[in-house]
Amino acid sequence: MRTEDTPYIPYDHQHPAPIPFAEPWQYELAFPCDPRSPRIARTALRAILNAHELAELSYRAELLTSELTTNSVRHTKGPAAVRLQWRHPVLRISVWDMSPDLPKPYVPPVAPHAEAGRGMAILELVADRWGGCAIGEGALGPGGKTVWFELALGA
Repeated sequence: MRTEDTPYIPYDHQHPAPIPFAEPWQYELAFPCDPRSPRIARTALRAILNAHELAELSYRAELLTSELTTNSVRHTKGPAAVRLQWRHPVLRISVWDMSPDLPKPYVPPVAPHAEAGRGMAILELVADRWGGCAIGEGALGPGGKTVWFELALGA
């Protein structure tokens, strides 16, 4: 609460100070079970990474985010969310959805002309680290799962 003795320092809405590069930050985007959601998630992710001068991570991050969000839309009926977390020098992207079923870490090879079935192999090859965890239903709402991956700057 401001009193007469408290100096008033106006917030500069025109020029807020950006978060320093090495400082942590986080963004989250909730999305419906809609076939347009993966594209929207990729577009938002690209804008965020470019704004934070992390464009070098963008290609890999978009590819993997597309795989995970597409799986959420295809294999669940409820809402989902994607979260970006920066802890210098690592970007962690998590995708939460309503299904408690975790992906298998190894998926047998698919037929050469198959249109699906390569997502987890791509995740294994492109991510620096990845994992997942089931989330039990609780007071904060439905359970589901989170699948995450990490990309290290300069890796």
